[in-house]
Amino acid sequence: MVGTTARLSQQLGERFVDGGIHPRFGTRNMLLPLAGGQFLEVVEVLDHPASDKAPFGQAVRSRSEAGGGWLGWVVAVDDISIVESRLQRKSVLGNRHRPDGVELRWRQIGVRGLQSDPQLPFFVQWKGDSHDHPSAQASGNIELCSLQIAGDPRRVSNWLGVPAHQPMQGLDVEWVAPNGTPGILSASFKTSAGVVSI
Repeated sequence: MVGTTARLSQQLGERFVDGGIHPRFGTRNMLLPLAGGQFLEVVEVLDHPASDKAPFGQAVRSRSEAGGGWLGWVVAVDDISIVESRLQRKSVLGNRHRPDGVELRWRQIGVRGLQSDPQLPFFVQWKGDSHDHPSAQASGNIELCSLQIAGDPRRVSNWLGVPAHQPMQGLDVEWVAPNGTPGILSASFKTSAGVVSI
């Protein structure tokens, strides 16, 4: 994880911060706050029993064993019960302990969908104060502007409940036919040095 965050920090011109441990998932992360309430997360699996049981831990382990790369994307929602109703399943509690001891909490749904079909995002509803949100320390210098995803926009539109070409305000998605496993191919960021695609 250290090598990945160092490389991304050099490409994007900002340093990642230690996000802490997800005790329910058996993972830990490093974060880069972005403009617009977004953030980039680099996650690694821990040698912990939760990583074998929790879908998110399983997904991170599987991606790591496959050589790394983009795991997926996440859509924040204000009311996760709407997503629960559409997907006909219940969300689960997620939490993370930052190095300063602050516990962050959220509800999430859709990781199993991501596991079976990597073009699909999962959904989170954040709990707690907005100043604790991972994007709260964003400098404003980096903005996620587009994703290139191999997949079927009709399938993802049905999953999202909104058109897949612009699933979040200000974010463009280019869909390409999969040549292998579907999922994120690249992400483009506006930085102080120009647009950087990773």
